[in-house]
Amino acid sequence: MKIQRLGLVASVALVGSLALSACGSDNNTGSGASASGSSSSSGAASSDCPQGGGTLNAEGSSAQKNAIEEAISSFQDACSGTTVNYNPTGSGAGIKQFIAGQVDFAGSDSALKTKPKDGKIEADEAAKYCGSPAWNIPMVTGPIAIAFNVKGVDKLVLTPSVAAQIFNGKITSWNDKAIAAVNPGVTLPNEPVKVFFRSDESGTTENFTKYLNAAAPKDWTAEPGKTWTGKGEGKPKSDGVANAVKSTEGGITYAEWSYAKDNKLGIAQIDNGGGAVELTGESVGKAVAAAKQDGQGNDLRLKLDYATKEAGAYPILLVTYEIVCSKGKDPKKTELTKAFLKHFADKQTQQSLEEIGYAPLPDEVQSKVEAAISALS
Repeated sequence: MKIQRLGLVASVALVGSLALSACGSDNNTGSGASASGSSSSSGAASSDCPQGGGTLNAEGSSAQKNAIEEAISSFQDACSGTTVNYNPTGSGAGIKQFIAGQVDFAGSDSALKTKPKDGKIEADEAAKYCGSPAWNIPMVTGPIAIAFNVKGVDKLVLTPSVAAQIFNGKITSWNDKAIAAVNPGVTLPNEPVKVFFRSDESGTTENFTKYLNAAAPKDWTAEPGKTWTGKGEGKPKSDGVANAVKSTEGGITYAEWSYAKDNKLGIAQIDNGGGAVELTGESVGKAVAAAKQDGQGNDLRLKLDYATKEAGAYPILLVTYEIVCSKGKDPKKTELTKAFLKHFADKQTQQSLEEIGYAPLPDEVQSKVEAAISALS
């Protein structure tokens, strides 16, 4: 199905050799549908389509929902007889379902963990299920917005310290002196700060708390993770927190850029120490230049520099990965997975995502992604 477009966004000029991530709207139903078309203006040629069609089931990140639905729609148009279902239950749920063998691949806003948690290591558990290493393939890139709804305030600047104190409950009023100090000349109302957070396990939560911990370690001491450890009121998925802020005077949350734009929320400028930075495609691109590949070979996990002080660089970023078995259990499923991911990574498909609030993979990353997809067996 064709999804409703969120409107044209600023062209994204990504610099450097690595990519970021962004997001879409939520529901609990799969998004795939049988296609009747045989050609598409974006992505897969008919020669790339798997013989005999087939069905894929995937689950995970709600951040990438709009992006993956766009790719699913054009893939199904190009490849008659294929169906791809995607259930945006959140990154944590997607990984659990993948490890349990319930889905063909997972979407996650953070790579599989390589350190123990609750006595288990995600990467090892995934490899055990697969019978081969599981690979993290970056596919959807974009920033996380700190989105707000404050009467009379159109422009808001936040430092890492102030943001951390808002989200850990130390700052409880919008006219707090700490907020006022970084917003001279702005009339801040004497009303409560109402924080909303993701109640489900979320890669967006993990990336946002990685930012707070890296950029404001004295104010945010909790270990980053998919489960929220700050204050506020929980709402399910990205759509839930964005809608809550939209309907709540004094509300604030963290959400992917597309959700903030879609709900017409205020978006804070971030001052990491190099001056206040507005969230734009160009400012996101400057921050990407500091990212490094943190995985080996075709495991393309990335390490982002959340504490960067580079002038003009927007530092709150995420990458959505498609998590797959490097050696599939079912040849037909593997063939279909490769065809769909190849289409998703295609330049035309990636460029189409700009129109709905995402950033395309830069050429250097796209070439690595395509090589990793080709190496799936």
